[in-house]
Amino acid sequence: MSDQHKRIEKSIELDATPEEVWEAVATGEGMACWFVPHRFDPPEGGVGARVVSDFGSGNVSEATVREWEPGRRYASSADGDPQVVEFLVEGRDGGGAVLRLIHSGITGEDWEAEYHSRGWDGFLSNLRRYFDHFRGLPPATVSIIAFSDLDKDGIWSLFNDALGIDRQLAVGDTVHLTPEGLEPIDGVVVVAEPGNLGIRSDRGVHFFSGDGAWGMVTVTHYYYGEGLDRDALTAGWQRWTDSLFPPSADPTEPGEGGSPQEPGPPAD
Repeated sequence: MSDQHKRIEKSIELDATPEEVWEAVATGEGMACWFVPHRFDPPEGGVGARVVSDFGSGNVSEATVREWEPGRRYASSADGDPQVVEFLVEGRDGGGAVLRLIHSGITGEDWEAEYHSRGWDGFLSNLRRYFDHFRGLPPATVSIIAFSDLDKDGIWSLFNDALGIDRQLAVGDTVHLTPEGLEPIDGVVVVAEPGNLGIRSDRGVHFFSGDGAWGMVTVTHYYYGEGLDRDALTAGWQRWTDSLFPPSADPTEPGEGGSPQEPGPPAD
C-alpha cells in the first residue's frame, strides 16, 4: 500500500435526518449507540473539547476537537498524534442523510490502514442497524477486551462451547446463545466471517471477535432500551469473558493492560 492509501475515506447513506446523524456522531450517548462509550468535555463539544473514548477493560483514549461546525462537521486528534478523524454530515436529496468519515495521518505499516478501514466499515454498519432497528432508544454499551495466546481456531472452540454453538453459522441464521450466568441471546446472525460473529436480538446487537491477531479477543454488546444497568451488564460479561480467557497474573502481560492500539469491531 502506498502513502496515498494512508488516508481512509468512508461514506454511508442513512435513513435518518441530518440532525439525528449529527447527534449520533457528536455526542457521548450518540457515539455509544454504534461505536464505543464516549464523553465530550464540555458535553456540547466545540473546538478544544476533550473527547474520551472507552474501548473497555481499562482501554481508554483521549482526543481534542480541532475543528467544529455545529450540525455539519468536526475533526479531532490526540495530542502529538498525526492521525485525524473527521465526520461530515450532509442532507440527501429526497430525504435521509449521508455521513462521510475521513481518517487521515495513518503512518504505520500497510496492515494498519487495512485494520482501521475494516474497523470503520463494521462500526458504520452498526450505525445503520441502530437507525433501522433501534432508533431513539438509549444505549447501554458493553465493551470487553481480553487477551489470549490461542490461535483463531482455539479462541472459537472456547466461544462456541461457551455460547452453545454447535454448527457453522451464516448470515440470516437464527440462533439461541446460552452464555452461563447471563440471559440467553435469541436473534439472527448479521455478521459471520472467520474470527467474527454478530447477532441482532430484540434487545440489541452482540459481537464476539477473535482471530488470533495481536492476541486480542473482544466481546461487545449494544443493548438498547430504558432502565438498563450498564455497570451490571458489563460486570456480568467481564466475568464470563474472564472465565474463558483469564487475565494474566503478571501486570506486564497483555491480560492486565491495554492493547497496543485501539481495537476494531467485527468487520461487516
